[in-house]
Amino acid sequence: MSKSERIILGIDPGTTIMGFGLIRVVDKKMEFMQLNELQLQKYSDHYVKLKYIFERTVQLIDTYHPDEIAIEAPFFGKNVQSMLKLGRAQGVAMAAGLSREVPITEYSPKKIKMAITGNGNASKEQVAKMLQSILGIKELPKNLDSTDGLAAAVCHFYNAGKISTGKSYSSWGAFIKDNQDRIG
Repeated sequence: MSKSERIILGIDPGTTIMGFGLIRVVDKKMEFMQLNELQLQKYSDHYVKLKYIFERTVQLIDTYHPDEIAIEAPFFGKNVQSMLKLGRAQGVAMAAGLSREVPITEYSPKKIKMAITGNGNASKEQVAKMLQSILGIKELPKNLDSTDGLAAAVCHFYNAGKISTGKSYSSWGAFIKDNQDRIG
């Protein structure tokens, strides 16, 4: 019997630091591959930052050949400019994935935290410690943006096969009844 294997790339987009992590899923077991971050503080030009996010994401895809990408969706904040910048960073990372035809799933920060720790309001440190325990990571990085990226990948693993809207259906009949607009 051949083993089923897939690789999930998780991304926490940001214009200061983009965190990312990779896991390999063999049969139904997760294996830690890598976590790292792209440092963007040294660039003052927002467009240059976006270019680097795109290039690094494409480089990760071309190097590791992920089967899927899980990305943290920007949370809603009071600062419209920050939201716009985060949305652009996310969009550029998504465009990189789409340019290589890798399927992308977005998760809210709350959903990611919930999947990892069981608490939607967990701190970055709590998420990092739980990932360290689950995946047997020897040492955690100083910045936790990379563990946020890894958390998106692990959240995607836990949600594989589930309907991402949060709705569950007991049968095809129930699904069809709730999704008349999709039938045609």
